[in-house]
Amino acid sequence: MSGPLLKVENLTKHYPIGAGFLKNTIPVVRAVEDVSFSVEAGETLCIVGESGCGKSTVARLLMRLVEPTGGRVLIYETDIAGLKKHELRAYRRQMQMVFQDPYSSLNPRLTAGQIITEPVENFERLTRKQRNALAADLLQKVGMSPEMMHRLPSELSGGQRQRLGIARALALKPSIIIADEAVSALDVSVQAQILNLLMDLQQQMGIAFIFISHDLGVVEHIGHRVAVMYLGRIVELAQCEALFAKPVHPYTEALIAAAPVADPTRVRLPAPVEGEVPSPINPPSGCAFHPRCPLAVDRCRVEVPPLVPIADGRVVACHVRAPATKVSEDSAVAATDGPGAKSRA
Repeated sequence: MSGPLLKVENLTKHYPIGAGFLKNTIPVVRAVEDVSFSVEAGETLCIVGESGCGKSTVARLLMRLVEPTGGRVLIYETDIAGLKKHELRAYRRQMQMVFQDPYSSLNPRLTAGQIITEPVENFERLTRKQRNALAADLLQKVGMSPEMMHRLPSELSGGQRQRLGIARALALKPSIIIADEAVSALDVSVQAQILNLLMDLQQQMGIAFIFISHDLGVVEHIGHRVAVMYLGRIVELAQCEALFAKPVHPYTEALIAAAPVADPTRVRLPAPVEGEVPSPINPPSGCAFHPRCPLAVDRCRVEVPPLVPIADGRVVACHVRAPATKVSEDSAVAATDGPGAKSRA
């Protein structure tokens, strides 16, 4: 198959709140606004940003757990955002999700083995021997004993429940796994094991990952490309090494400056922004980041900056650091497509 495995075009989600006399007067929460990106087979796209920026909403929109207000989600060139439920079923095998809360996402009445095999049995019948073999194999792959297949989620630790969620996501051998804070519930020593496991599985099976995380250290370790979100929009999308070596958008600079550093001898730069994230119900005019941005100019207060490509292949939405021209605006959508997964030793 040529082209990206997953392509997202102008994805938007508004949640209406309250009521108004006219439809256009009903206030809405602008959770996701005009988000576009693509993911290649075998690639990991990380999505980062402050809490409430829309990362998890993007994940749920991709899975069709919530309905989009606008935009397209293309898997194998098919727009699943417009499919009916019976048509969508055929694409459920292609994309699975690891949820942020490992307990509420698991059925408390099913054993670990039943949780792992249930997705497969939605598509094909398995004998008891096949179910046990599948559960044992996947539990071992995520670092758990096969004997745990008989335990209920309440009998597992938080980290074990999250690993169980990862095993369930792998059961259908999907093309894409969306991981929403998939290692946040794990101990630091176990995080590295799970991350290395995901990278090994990616190399073996060609799985693409959309990895949502607050931990920039994890993102730097596992990511091929990184999309930085602020108040529902992508403000910068770049190759992982380039983003951490030289962030362009002022918000990306602030995120990296605020990340904890394990080296006590390394001098950290002060975060260049202050203040709180604006309300998504009443976002600022122009660039949503301008009330907190030290580089803001008059244009930032009135005009929303488009994502435009710059010299190293990244796209940035900033009037100061990446001023838009007609040529750059016309090529911005193409620049969101990744060049393919990078190789890992």
